[in-house]
Amino acid sequence: MGLLERLRKEWFILGIVLVIAVARLEPAVGVKGGPLKPEITITYIAVSAIFFNSGLSLKTEELTSALMHVKLHLFVQIFTLVFFPTAIWLFLQLLSITPINEWLLKGLQTVGCMPPPVSSAVILTKAVGGNEAAAIFNSAFGSFLGIVITPLLLLLFLGSSSSVPFTSIFSQLFMTVVVPLIIGQIVRRYIKDWLERKKPPFGAISSCVLLMIIYTTFCDTFANPNIDLDKFSLIIIVFIIFSVQMSFMFLTFLFSTRNNSGFTPADTVAIIFCSTHKSLTLGIPMLKIVFAGYEHLSLISVPLLIYHPAQILLGSLLVPTIKSWMVSRQKALKLTRQPKAPVKV
Repeated sequence: MGLLERLRKEWFILGIVLVIAVARLEPAVGVKGGPLKPEITITYIAVSAIFFNSGLSLKTEELTSALMHVKLHLFVQIFTLVFFPTAIWLFLQLLSITPINEWLLKGLQTVGCMPPPVSSAVILTKAVGGNEAAAIFNSAFGSFLGIVITPLLLLLFLGSSSSVPFTSIFSQLFMTVVVPLIIGQIVRRYIKDWLERKKPPFGAISSCVLLMIIYTTFCDTFANPNIDLDKFSLIIIVFIIFSVQMSFMFLTFLFSTRNNSGFTPADTVAIIFCSTHKSLTLGIPMLKIVFAGYEHLSLISVPLLIYHPAQILLGSLLVPTIKSWMVSRQKALKLTRQPKAPVKV
């Protein structure tokens, strides 16, 4: 991972802490009807800005080289959007009998429903030297799938806690997510050369807008005196998130390195990161739409806010180990494929 990207990630994590602290001190600023007018600026403008920005930055023209690796793509998307949320749901059936805050547990389910992120899995795959093209394809394709599948998964596992009808939820998703994304892609076609030359800070722009969304989400929480978050539940959730991340990374490693899997070591690297990483950039705006006006929204958002830095931290720590394994595995495979020299009599 490059130095600038690492600094940006650390800045963003610090930003999350700061906006939550500010929201705790002045919750009235970011609530509905407050000076920021989040019912307009967040619900429509901020969410649309994030997805327009994503449309501009997604290099879909680079995906053609990875398009034919269907088996890898199926593995990643099924693991991310089917196995992951289902496994979390089964795990939560056991945790439901514990004293852990029920809204944080619901938040864990939302983590499972999220699509892969656009950037972090690609950056870590590139840092290791894995199949970057496959990582780019699955991150971008997973993001597009997530626009439709993630809201359906949220409604399936959690139900809509909003008073907004099902059709209204999807019409708002279409107008604030799909339309800006498509417009961004269309605009990109006309200014592609300029974007390549200037390299606008897409990541920083999305991060700033996302911090504003997180801030107003927590303003809603701290403005409600009836919501209480106990430290025990929070500590247990952090432990569970790290455990889930490590377990699923190990699981994808086992599945993708079987003798008959058909995946190369470089493919395995892309699979590990793309299958286990979850998108905060797409997740928070979607939660804001699906659970609009819900008083426990910020508590439900907490596990996703924790999962985001956890996946970056764990990924960064494991880069040297995974890279060492990949190089040694590639050397071993190369040796086994070399023809043996004939034995002289």
